[in-house]
Amino acid sequence: MSTTLWIIIAGAVATYLTRIGGHLVISRFENIHPRVEAGLYAVPAAVLTTLVAPAALTAGPAEWAALIVTALVSLRGGLMAMFLVGAAVLILARQFVG
Repeated sequence: MSTTLWIIIAGAVATYLTRIGGHLVISRFENIHPRVEAGLYAVPAAVLTTLVAPAALTAGPAEWAALIVTALVSLRGGLMAMFLVGAAVLILARQFVG
């Protein structure tokens, strides 16, 4: 097997173990402290910020247009609509703006 395939398999196993490990740890508790629960609810926003912030700092006009439109759609639409509209705007803006 090639090295690339082994890396993909190792990444998949590591991802699975971290997901199931978190579930197993949390499932052992009868009650979760409100502060822990608040922290867990903040994780998706923190991860999204770590993904968007570096791209936004080095973004061109196409990326900024997609970011602004996606932010506006997020105020009214759902997650899937936000993703689809943002991707469409980014593709079109890169095609026509550069």
